[in-house]
Amino acid sequence: MTDWAAISFRKSSRSDVNSGNCVEVGFRPGLVAVRDSKCPSGGLVVLPAGTWVATLASLSGR
Repeated sequence: MTDWAAISFRKSSRSDVNSGNCVEVGFRPGLVAVRDSKCPSGGLVVLPAGTWVATLASLSGR
């Protein structure tokens, strides 16, 4: 189990502060966690780093 509480999360540059739609990501070796910045103590989606890269590539059309 990874302790994500000690990780610094950063807000996505695509987050919309005005509407409250904010996503944050945090990194550990080989893993990426995604969370809702409005609820940082809430749940995380944790993905293998390769899956994260593939997801971003798919969303960007690459």
